[in-house]
Amino acid sequence: MIDISDRIKNKDLLSKVVSAEEVAAWIKPGMTIGCSGFTASAYPKAVPLALAERMKKDPFTVNLWTGASTGPEFDNALAQVHGIKKRLPYQTDAALRKDINDGHVDYLDLHLSESAQLCRVGYEGKMDVALVEAAAITEEGNLIPTTSLGNAASYVQQADIVIVEINTTQPMELQGMHDVYIPADPPNRLPIPITKADDRIGTEYIPCTPDKIKFIVPCDIKDHTRDLTPVDENSKKMAAFTLELLNAEIKAGRMPKNLLPLQSGVGNVANAVLEGFVESDYSDLIVYTEVIQDAMLDLIDAGKLKFASGTAFSPSPTGMERFYKGIDKYRKYILLRPEEISNSPEVVHRLGVIAMNTALEIDIYGNVNSTHVTGTKMMNGIGGSGDFARNAYLTIFYTPSTAKGGKISSVVPMCSHIDHTEHDVDIFITEQGIADLRGLAPRERAKEIINKCAHPDYRPILMDYYERALEATKKNNTPHLLDEALSFHQRFLATGDMHK
Repeated sequence: MIDISDRIKNKDLLSKVVSAEEVAAWIKPGMTIGCSGFTASAYPKAVPLALAERMKKDPFTVNLWTGASTGPEFDNALAQVHGIKKRLPYQTDAALRKDINDGHVDYLDLHLSESAQLCRVGYEGKMDVALVEAAAITEEGNLIPTTSLGNAASYVQQADIVIVEINTTQPMELQGMHDVYIPADPPNRLPIPITKADDRIGTEYIPCTPDKIKFIVPCDIKDHTRDLTPVDENSKKMAAFTLELLNAEIKAGRMPKNLLPLQSGVGNVANAVLEGFVESDYSDLIVYTEVIQDAMLDLIDAGKLKFASGTAFSPSPTGMERFYKGIDKYRKYILLRPEEISNSPEVVHRLGVIAMNTALEIDIYGNVNSTHVTGTKMMNGIGGSGDFARNAYLTIFYTPSTAKGGKISSVVPMCSHIDHTEHDVDIFITEQGIADLRGLAPRERAKEIINKCAHPDYRPILMDYYERALEATKKNNTPHLLDEALSFHQRFLATGDMHK
């Protein structure tokens, strides 16, 4: 067994060190387990792998709550043995996605800022145990987090039983990079005292007591972060349009020269947009977001970033290696918080965040589908995009104008599923251009989106739909031909090509 005695400062707790297999054998069918992890960062690894092995021989299911998505040793391992009954609040794993869409998993897709409170007040039922990755345990029993916080602090607070995975691949230099603050629930909630992105308001550790800790498990499995695909031409164009837009905002006097705090969603497009700032003239940039990706390190190295607040550090494998090698430098610029603080609508609104997130499809009136393919099949989930979109100073959504090699238009008459309404969106950006929807009525928005964001191959189809809807409804406020709007999606399901 891996020696973790130097990471457990309370020596009485050494008697609770056991193998992952012993913990897996202790877990009971139907248990609800609240876990650390946000993206492929700081999620439990050894215990889920051991639990999956047990489930292969003795099939049963458990309910899993996390901060967001996790890595393959967690969601994938347990989905492969159909070991998950209920999952919340976000996921990205292909095997789990299949189980969700096949009806094997009850999936609660939640606003991330609300998920911890829903747990604390009991709407989701009773949590039986918290399973949390840590770098170390202090003399008092407090847990030193690793590369994310997510909902771990609230799960530890709520749990009567805590299981800790001590991960020896996580450097102790992470200590001090966290700001753990759990707000009181109504009617006792106070304002969150953050007025600047670098304000510290909590502790460097997750509060816990030795009596809560039932098991401690050694682990030497690294975070399984994902490679980012090379920046393509569409992403470069969207990044350039973003800089064009923000330069115009500064010129108009609506933003300071170093902009307002930036928020960027997870993934390749989001990372590419942030990369665009590296070669820009901007400096002293502030980030108030969820996930710290590779582009943040590039901004630090370029001397462009003043500070970044998030809930998870989730770069590519090469980005993670780079971070660890330069941790003494990078740690000065990065602070990790619980997700209900990193995504807090109150704080996002106060700071005036620029929200930049991606969409699966957008419609001609400004609604956004972030989650469901053809309206029914879950892709990943809404994540934190709703937390930021509705409360930001400026809300931007990105999507390539087409998908599937041009067979699908990402701009449609009516979204097949709506996660963000027209009321929450200010700007659309595709590789075709910028649609600025601020101050526009629905009929004006439709022409702006079709002419600026739709692919040229689909503009005639979309404009024809709009003009016939306008005539048929006698210029209603939001003209629609409901049967035809639906058939736009059915055309792809029938032929595999929306253009036919």
